[in-house]
Amino acid sequence: MIARVVCRSFQRIHPLMLSLGMLTFGAGSHAWADDYEYPHAHEPIGSVEQIYEGTMLPDLAVSTYRNIDRLFPSRTISAGGHAYPLPRYQKQLENVQFTWQDKKYDLFDYVALDSVTAMLVLKDGQIAYEIYQFGNTEKTRWMSMSEAKSITSTLVGAAIRDGYIKSVDDLVTDYVPRLKGTAYEGVTLRNVLMMASGVKWTEAFTDPQSDRRALLRAQMSQTPGAAMALMASRPRAAQPGTVNNYNTGEAQVLAEVVRSAVKMPLADYLTQKIWQPMGMEHDAKWWLDSPNGIEIGGSGISATLRDFGRFGMFFMNQGKIDGQSILPDGWVRQATSSTTLKDGKPLAYGYMWWPAQTEQSIKDGAYSAIGMQGQNIYVNPAQKVVIVTFGAQPKPLRRTLVSPVAFFDAVVAALD
Repeated sequence: MIARVVCRSFQRIHPLMLSLGMLTFGAGSHAWADDYEYPHAHEPIGSVEQIYEGTMLPDLAVSTYRNIDRLFPSRTISAGGHAYPLPRYQKQLENVQFTWQDKKYDLFDYVALDSVTAMLVLKDGQIAYEIYQFGNTEKTRWMSMSEAKSITSTLVGAAIRDGYIKSVDDLVTDYVPRLKGTAYEGVTLRNVLMMASGVKWTEAFTDPQSDRRALLRAQMSQTPGAAMALMASRPRAAQPGTVNNYNTGEAQVLAEVVRSAVKMPLADYLTQKIWQPMGMEHDAKWWLDSPNGIEIGGSGISATLRDFGRFGMFFMNQGKIDGQSILPDGWVRQATSSTTLKDGKPLAYGYMWWPAQTEQSIKDGAYSAIGMQGQNIYVNPAQKVVIVTFGAQPKPLRRTLVSPVAFFDAVVAALD
């Protein structure tokens, strides 16, 4: 399966795209058909810089977040011919009340205060709650932001299962030779998965001088290899495996590793290993670093609410589809649990997944894929609950007015 590279017509490209040299790109008839059918295809959108600076008013933010594949060239993650069924759960969630920081809240407070634009709650693989706000529908694709990191890390697991990668203890430079002689010399895939490479990095979305914004500028240049050139230029700040430092660039390094190992685009590999076998209902999109280039490992996947829910179900089922393991034995537990640095210090981070934070969710072995501005895929394997939220929070600061994990605990308790 060869995934489609999608671009938008001239009149619908934001002015930012003019600087990306996109006018020479076209789209096949199938891509045009998808665009025509997409319910939000003709809405006005802002720029990617506005997303990262947090300078859009709510209406423009919503229309932009559900059209992010119009900001950059994107490759299609293709759905198959059948959809994994999600029937209605016998007990529908009506309201949830909970206390956080000595204040009482309910479901409606959480949705309003955390700018939730859609939410899905699955119990035992069945829909216990589902809402769409601000014109979103079941066909709406929404940005994942850093949830994409969890998907990229999952493809590393799939590549290990398939024998393309030997183990997480392989060296990054075995797969990305251009990083030889840089601070990534001697860094293992495990180090990168834990964001503990020791490479110096500043992850500040709103600071134009940060490394994160430099990575965004590399993406905006749409120059092949620009992102890896940036990563190769970063100096070493600590020995590999000794310090955790959140670094979106690490996810791009992993994308390069997967692409080199499997010899196909990440979108194609995701289509082949998970998207179609799991029965995703709709095509998804994934940003590219350049026209027909490599996927952006740390962000840029846009998919529907239910398909993100199905991805959560895939993890809750221990990475198995129809009884067949897609991931190595024990991968889900290892990837979603707290890891350990070289000195034995525990790290509240997995393989680009966030382990549980509260007493109840820790007991249940819960974990999350989290993206800025309100994106969540929460999985509680003990209670067989998956919760997905789309958010349109105004600033990319991982700052919420109401704790999502406190709300998720309350939902799980209400369904128990």
